[in-house]
Amino acid sequence: MSGQLKEVRGRITSVKSTQQITKAMKMVSAAKLRKAQNAITEMRPYADRLNKMLINILSNLDGEASTSFGKERPVESACLVIITSDRGLCGGFNTNIAKEAIKVIEGKYAEVYKAGKLTIMPVGKKGFDALKRRYENATIDKTYIGLNSNLDWEHISEVPNLLMESFTNGTFDDITICYSKFKNAAVQDPYAVQYLPVAKLEPVEKEGDIKDTKSDYIFEPDTNTLLENLVPSILQTTFQKFLFDNRAGEHGARMSAMDKATENAEDLMNELKIFYNKARQEAITKELSEIVGGAAALGG
Repeated sequence: MSGQLKEVRGRITSVKSTQQITKAMKMVSAAKLRKAQNAITEMRPYADRLNKMLINILSNLDGEASTSFGKERPVESACLVIITSDRGLCGGFNTNIAKEAIKVIEGKYAEVYKAGKLTIMPVGKKGFDALKRRYENATIDKTYIGLNSNLDWEHISEVPNLLMESFTNGTFDDITICYSKFKNAAVQDPYAVQYLPVAKLEPVEKEGDIKDTKSDYIFEPDTNTLLENLVPSILQTTFQKFLFDNRAGEHGARMSAMDKATENAEDLMNELKIFYNKARQEAITKELSEIVGGAAALGG
């Protein structure tokens, strides 16, 4: 019995130490979340408006030769960018993004993958770990795995520039980005977004009438100058928004996971304490019974 009590005491001590770690990780994630949440909250309206503007601009150019970023062509080669975190302990955050990426690979890019023309670009170590063995027929570009360590504009702008260049020179015919969109600390939704070519607006049918949703722009200066300067800037901002969304989602998911882990540790400690007290009481009762029995035998 004494050995069992010692084992339970050891488990209680171990769980208590784990709970202290999860509490500390929750506090750290909460502090990081506030900063990341402020960054994406401030950036999202600006980036979303720019993205809508880009879609409208390219939708109104009606097939001009200069609309390379919106030009669709047969998909013979493709690139999938999967944005995850570098560290775990954040619940199903990375797993959900990986599942979304798998849907794209086995759906939209199934033929491209079979032909060996799919490139997977992980941004974050967990995305690399999730896909490296599953899709051995794809090219894994490990160049930007550690990009999350610094999300300053100068540091991350190289990636969207590379993606735009790879699309315009024909290296990739289609580029999709998988990331997690931050809603709040408890909710992060995985998304797969077509990055290039830029999606075109389609006429919307409403109440039996076809209504064109395109905006009528007057380009000043000329169209080519506009595309040369404005479109790359918007695509860079959009990519940065994906990274900011994902970072806020990671910290929110980790904070929620550590909060739940702390609660579970508390519940487990309570159960172990109850078990320990029962076992200790049984041991005391048994010892008292033995003493009483021994005294009765001597007295007899």
